Amino acid sequence: MISQISKSTQARPFLKWAGGKTRLIPQYTDHFPDYKTYYEPFLGGGAVFFNLQPPTAILTDINQELITTYRCVRDNVEELIERVKKHELQHSQDYYYQVRAKSASSDLEKAARLIYLNKTCFNGLYRVNSQGKFNVPLGRYEKPKICQEDVLRNASVALSRDVEIKEADFSEVLNHATGSDDFVFFDPPYYPISGTSYFTSYSPLSFNKKDQERLRDTCAELASRGVKVMVCNSDCETIIDLYREINFKFHRIKAARSINSNPKNRGAIYELLIASKDFCLPKQ
Repeated sequence: MISQISKSTQARPFLKWAGGKTRLIPQYTDHFPDYKTYYEPFLGGGAVFFNLQPPTAILTDINQELITTYRCVRDNVEELIERVKKHELQHSQDYYYQVRAKSASSDLEKAARLIYLNKTCFNGLYRVNSQGKFNVPLGRYEKPKICQEDVLRNASVALSRDVEIKEADFSEVLNHATGSDDFVFFDPPYYPISGTSYFTSYSPLSFNKKDQERLRDTCAELASRGVKVMVCNSDCETIIDLYREINFKFHRIKAARSINSNPKNRGAIYELLIASKDFCLPKQ
């Protein structure tokens, strides 16, 4: 049975996610086009999906653990909540590193582990080493909110509509999005704007400039079909040059830098909202 959405908490991301778009959505709202099917190939925390609540969606990510977790939230939310609660009851510094060091066996255990680590690690980062092992240190939280039951239940309801969730490379969207009824929102790993911008790898394979070019080519192909395409990325000449080549439009978004080892270096920055020319962005 599908749970009912709580009146006290509307559907929103159940994971903290570096680069998540929750705070930026008010700046995006006027730019979202009309569509019938929504695609989000870099799912992450899913802030845009949960905000839009699309009638039909295909959500993908290359991160296997993340996709497993989304499926468990959708399909087995009550059992998942019970497992997350067990982690919450045992939480301590030693327990965190014990859980981080061990692999889970079942999908539900993997999902509960990911949620627990996500809610207690440094800045909600997802980072793995060259062996694919999660290696983010414990965060400094006095009382971390680990098991947010209403948030998980509401997310389950949102994901239980006409939503497909699967592990896939972003280019797989080319097998599905075919025309003007489709809207694809890309939120890839951002192009580095300084020597320290590569915070480390989201997966054992980093997202490099060739991947940025491959993403640009994917966007160009989608736009040629009439698909509505929106991309977020760094405000830098490399990205501007890439998308200028395919006649995409640019709009600067005021964001906040929250991932930095030195709090003094956190603050307001700008990033780009890039869109296919077939739907309009306001003039800067």
